[in-house]
Amino acid sequence: MILGKKVPEIRFHGFSHDWQNKEIGSILGETKRPVELLDNELYQLVTVKRRNEGVVPRATLKGKDILVKSYYGIKAGDYLISKRQVVHGANGIVPESLDNAVVSNEYLVLTDSNEITAKFWTVISKRPEMHKLFFISSYGVDIEKLVFDVTDWKGRAITIPGVAEQNVITDHFQKLDGLINQHQQKHDKLSSIKKAMLGKMFPKQGETAPEIRFKGFSGGWEEKPLSDIAQVIDPHPSHRAPDEVDNGVPFIGIGDISDAGLLDFKNVRIVPQDIYNEHSARYTIENGDFAYGRVASIGKIIDLSNNVGKKYTYSPTLAIVKPKSLYPAFLKSYLGTEVFKGHVDNKTSGSTRKSLGVQDFRNLPVLFPVVDEQTAIGNYFHKLYALINQHQQQITKLNNIKQACLSKMFV
Repeated sequence: MILGKKVPEIRFHGFSHDWQNKEIGSILGETKRPVELLDNELYQLVTVKRRNEGVVPRATLKGKDILVKSYYGIKAGDYLISKRQVVHGANGIVPESLDNAVVSNEYLVLTDSNEITAKFWTVISKRPEMHKLFFISSYGVDIEKLVFDVTDWKGRAITIPGVAEQNVITDHFQKLDGLINQHQQKHDKLSSIKKAMLGKMFPKQGETAPEIRFKGFSGGWEEKPLSDIAQVIDPHPSHRAPDEVDNGVPFIGIGDISDAGLLDFKNVRIVPQDIYNEHSARYTIENGDFAYGRVASIGKIIDLSNNVGKKYTYSPTLAIVKPKSLYPAFLKSYLGTEVFKGHVDNKTSGSTRKSLGVQDFRNLPVLFPVVDEQTAIGNYFHKLYALINQHQQQITKLNNIKQACLSKMFV
């Protein structure tokens, strides 16, 4: 907000008026559409999922089986607010597929009013400020089951622009959400393809040849322990977390880095230079190296190619794998198969914080074909992983833009 004025930091061209403080109860377009339930007619009962996951059908029932005292009809475009579990902002817009469905009186049903649109509620309800209003207007002992005090909430105020500006802001966020959903759908589709092909392009348990092969390859695959085909390094053998300092080098744990090797410095421990000296005396990260999660997030495979030449140290929650005789992209893919995960599961220990011993990891069996087939398979999965990571990066980027807009485009 610009100091002294009720206007946002970022604004669309053509709007200049101050935003107005409005009591929520005075601007709501609340509706209660009566519904006559016919005994043998089918109706969709609707609920609002928590954490802003949208409006979903709870069940399809005959009118005579809907055991609620009060119920209302809803239309596509209505905005629903749950009177329970609202601490996370559980709410949502009614999609076309649920037009003419039914809700109980546990929900507020909002339509467009002269002051605020139903769609604008979908945007402002994603803001922390609105979550706070939901929270302070709720009561109860269990934070996951707070009851929404609608009367209290209606007496509180929010700052909003005119309907014309609301519509422009809403369109902007709908386009952002549309782009995020497009990338998410492509990401999920490619991830499903990856999972399916990992099961078909590598031998199943007890077999030595895969179900699907590239043309020109035949015969059984060879088996060796991982230690015969790759160097497996425990990066911090003492397993004691080094002291944290203000100026030093990153000490990267399993939770600090994405599968694609992108580092999130937000919670990374910074450790003294002498820790890096100890690590660099024992190993250097090279192209083709990757990390394998062996504590907590067991089986998480992390590409380290982005970290070549950088002064990073690695926590013992990771094992660093340096392929020797196998094509790196092939080995990395093989370690992601269900067959290999099964071997890992048999060697993990611990109840709350599971771990895989380094020596047990080194002894696990790996099946592999001739080099040319390794290369063909590795290149296929390398391209697939790259596409998945591209979409994930776009999703992250767009979500960051969305969060910035939610902060700067409102008062």
